[in-house]
Amino acid sequence: MNDIALFFGSLFGMLSIVFGAFGAHLLKKKLTQDQLQSFETGVKYQMYHAITLLVLGFNLKESSSIDIYIIYSFIIGVFLFSFSIYGLVLSAANHKKMKFLGPITPLGGLFLVLGWGLLLYQFLINF
Repeated sequence: MNDIALFFGSLFGMLSIVFGAFGAHLLKKKLTQDQLQSFETGVKYQMYHAITLLVLGFNLKESSSIDIYIIYSFIIGVFLFSFSIYGLVLSAANHKKMKFLGPITPLGGLFLVLGWGLLLYQFLINF
């Protein structure tokens, strides 16, 4: 389980740098200020959770079922939340907005909240 957390933490971290640079340099002229801010929100949340996955991957002592749920909640949450924002912003900028992605963003947010809630629960039961 640690390897999965470390792999996705590294992947999400690397991609957040790439997407952040892409947004700051190439999309700056193409996106509205609101679109750019939404894109940056996706990048920030992706990086926050990349770091969280790395910390978890380096610190988990055993792979209990709750650890597995925490890690998968963060991985699924980042993918649904951040990547749906990227899709919405880029498709809107190209005047072909993929509206079906709209409901996916809050679903990704729920997975992120679930991951944090499970992490809090784990701390409380081990406290």
